[in-house]
Amino acid sequence: MTRLSDIMETQDRLLFSKLFHKHRQVEVTLNRSVLAWKETEKIRKRSSGISNSAETAHIHALQVCEIVAVHTKDDEQDKKETRRSRVEAKQTSQLHPHAFTVSYVRRTRQHQWRCSEVTFHSANQALSEQWIKVINEQLALLTHRPKSLLVYINPYGGKRRGKRIYEQKVAPLFGRACISTDVIVTERANHARDHLKTDANLDKYDGVVCVGGDGMFSEILHGLISRTQTDNGVDPNQPDAELVPCSMHFGIIPAGSTDCICFATVGTNDPVTSALHIILGDSQPMDVCSVHHNDSFLRYSVSLLGYGFYGDVLKDSERKRWMGPARYDLSGVKTFLSHNYYEGSISFLPAENNMGDPRDKLQCRSGCSVCQHKPSSKDMQWEMSEEKEKSDKVGGWRTIRGKFIAINAASMSCACPRSPNGLSPSAHLADGTTDLILVRKCSRLDFLTHLLRHTNKEDQPAPRRLRESRKNFPNPNFVTKELRKLSWSGIPRQVRPITWKLLSGYLPANAERRESVLQRKRQEYFGFIQQYYDSRNDEHHQDTYRQIQIDIPRMSPESLVLQPKVTEIFERILFIWAIRHPASGYVQGINDLVTPFFVVYVFEYIGKCHLSTLSFSLQDFLIFGLICH
Repeated sequence: MTRLSDIMETQDRLLFSKLFHKHRQVEVTLNRSVLAWKETEKIRKRSSGISNSAETAHIHALQVCEIVAVHTKDDEQDKKETRRSRVEAKQTSQLHPHAFTVSYVRRTRQHQWRCSEVTFHSANQALSEQWIKVINEQLALLTHRPKSLLVYINPYGGKRRGKRIYEQKVAPLFGRACISTDVIVTERANHARDHLKTDANLDKYDGVVCVGGDGMFSEILHGLISRTQTDNGVDPNQPDAELVPCSMHFGIIPAGSTDCICFATVGTNDPVTSALHIILGDSQPMDVCSVHHNDSFLRYSVSLLGYGFYGDVLKDSERKRWMGPARYDLSGVKTFLSHNYYEGSISFLPAENNMGDPRDKLQCRSGCSVCQHKPSSKDMQWEMSEEKEKSDKVGGWRTIRGKFIAINAASMSCACPRSPNGLSPSAHLADGTTDLILVRKCSRLDFLTHLLRHTNKEDQPAPRRLRESRKNFPNPNFVTKELRKLSWSGIPRQVRPITWKLLSGYLPANAERRESVLQRKRQEYFGFIQQYYDSRNDEHHQDTYRQIQIDIPRMSPESLVLQPKVTEIFERILFIWAIRHPASGYVQGINDLVTPFFVVYVFEYIGKCHLSTLSFSLQDFLIFGLICH
């Protein structure tokens, strides 16, 4: 809330009025970025049997960019209220008959969003209409928001609920946000692709939305990209031809079997969350791979290219679409028991000057520093690739020969509810690379172990990232095993901090990469502060934050806790951890788990400076290690 309060103070007011909300008078303020209100009434409080008056000043704030719509109060809202609240609302309506409702995005657990509402009452109709007009004017300035959408619905995907999901959950939100839609219910396979290629008038739309699963998304992808290449005279059959980026935005409402693409990009398979992202105009660039055979174009891909096991599973499951999502289980068991392997050669171009690495455990999130860091243009990347193709030196194209059960190239994490971290947890959506995952011929037991690891949070053997750095890094597994053996009888105090970080996977084994990994994790933590910490005073987070403030003074050693710098560090650690782990949340006792990590990590710097003079970045270094592990 602090950041929003600062914005309120620095920007000029557009409107300021005393209105009524939940039968209390509030001061409502609007500027270009924030809508805020606070109570002004005096209320009676009882403390130890003594009555006294206290001034309430609970400030609530919404970012204008997260407002979905504003409209006059809907009579349907009164029907949802309790009997007591309806009586109070009736009294308020008699005194202040004019009202307007602001619909906005409210973040809940597991990356899910909901559309909440706040209603303000006024005795003056002109004042109420003025608020609606000014807020709508500010929303109109958000030009990245869509006004018209072309929607394709796959009625047969997943559990055949696509049409019902759209009509019951998505269409009402689009209507509330004043988004016009043209809806096409597909009647056959590739219906959407063919329509986009030739018949669709894309000039009248701001975006395309598909309601379905990953297959439906693939149809939209092929239709839009093929249309773009055709309009720009690009021959898709030329592997070296540079594709023209598609300017049309397209979104996905999950209604399929696995919805891997939606889960990996949004963080949840929730139709309402996806619809709200579309309404707000949120966008995420994605890498697209093209697949060719003998100078002939086959297909595009944004998620996983699988040859071998996963390819066989998908091929067999297509014959069992009538089974719904269960077809993947049956086809998976059948393919696993067959235990086929394929002999051949895989050639790939290792990454050059790549920010991300499959081993850094830095997952792709909103505002990802890896995806935003692109040191060279596409032309330079192509020139570099062409030079490498002609070069026989170390660092050019490499070839691996052998017998393989599975050959996979992941352009995203491929996370889904069944595999929360995905095949390659640290794959990024828009860094220009793909993660090559090779599974050599092995026993059924070893391959089963590999498959089971996808369903939990355990790590896989290190994948090799295409276009990876040319340095040969030391084997992290070897370092971990040796450290574990040496640490079993105790770790000397001088090397305890670095040992803990290496064993926990917080820092890589290669010393040359530690500083760059550390910088990226600091940037990610700064993002966590902006995303989560400002919400500590929100109504649904107040209890958590208040309990943390109560528990911190009880921690030991007291000499550390009583210092303001340390108190601030612990508050951030515990609050952000609680928000990012909603399944457990914050409970008493978790605060005591922070102390040993803090004491061990801060020991590195005790001899260099006094605790009270530690820099902000150093504090965040200590914090981030705790949050991630």
